[in-house]
Amino acid sequence: MKCTKTDDLKRSSNWYKFGMLTGALLLATVAGCSKYSSEDVVLTPTPTITAGPAPTLEPTPTPAPFRMPLTGLPATELMQTRPVLITVENSPPARPQSGLNHADIVYEVLAEGEITRFLAIYQSQSVETIGPVRSMRPYFVQIGDGYDAVLVHAGWSPDAMAMMQQKKSNHLDQVYGDDQFYWRSNERKAPHNLYTSTAKIQEGVVKRKFRQDWNVQSLNFASENTKMFLDQSGQSVEIPYLMGYTVSYEYDVTNRLYKRSMLGKPHLDKETSEQLTTKNLLIIEANHKVLDNEGRRDVDVLGPGKGIILQEGRAQNITWERHDGIIRAYLNGKEIPLLPGNTWVQIVPTGTKVKIE
Repeated sequence: MKCTKTDDLKRSSNWYKFGMLTGALLLATVAGCSKYSSEDVVLTPTPTITAGPAPTLEPTPTPAPFRMPLTGLPATELMQTRPVLITVENSPPARPQSGLNHADIVYEVLAEGEITRFLAIYQSQSVETIGPVRSMRPYFVQIGDGYDAVLVHAGWSPDAMAMMQQKKSNHLDQVYGDDQFYWRSNERKAPHNLYTSTAKIQEGVVKRKFRQDWNVQSLNFASENTKMFLDQSGQSVEIPYLMGYTVSYEYDVTNRLYKRSMLGKPHLDKETSEQLTTKNLLIIEANHKVLDNEGRRDVDVLGPGKGIILQEGRAQNITWERHDGIIRAYLNGKEIPLLPGNTWVQIVPTGTKVKIE
């Protein structure tokens, strides 16, 4: 059969109509089967990513320009205030004491009989309550004089007064004329209830017209990150004084401090109930001699002598002597620097058996 051009056009038109009808039927079928309508379709726009602010770099801390002369800790200003040395009692009715935890340096040394006293030296901190305050001894005067300190006490031995007069020491004596710079606590009986403060002492310094400029006697400090490689373990130490009175220290690795105990119990501050601690611990042997029936002593605080220094859980045998007025530790003739922080110095009779582990 022969097809004409007209026939071709008719067939093309019919296929076109068939295609349109089929497409319409398919669309209707899809629309009927779907549960969504075109109105339900929501197009989510492509999120716009916005860059956040650039991270801020923390500035490197500026090192403090100064150090505290007696602790080596950072200071924003040059410390030129004269230190004060306060005689603090340690007989059982005086315990626990107040303010020893804020002293830059504390010496413990025998007084009469088997009783020790503390010589607490303050400069870098203001302290509201210090005491109980007791009397002065000649070797207390020598230690305080080395720091060019104002001496704070309640009474004295005859030898101590003679030495203070000879040295023309600036001192505040509660018993003889300076009671206004102290107070009595109702919590204890006299003489174990006498207290003072750094503010009261400064008031006395001004009123008595004491010299206020300080003849600086700084200590030798290592840098804050220095590791002290002492030659033996010094995690704990036990120091026997006389008649069963024992002092001990345990190293606290977390806080990097030595915690102090007396008679096997933590030595606490009365005001805060915190255990007393020290960064540097120096134990020195010194010649002791009883002078009279009262049990007063002469103690050599000039040296030289033997001793032990403990820092960072380590210990080292040393020699000590007073140089530029201050007791210092030496190894092979070279001074061992202190670590920044406070210092306790235990003065014991020559031959005392100190136990270190």
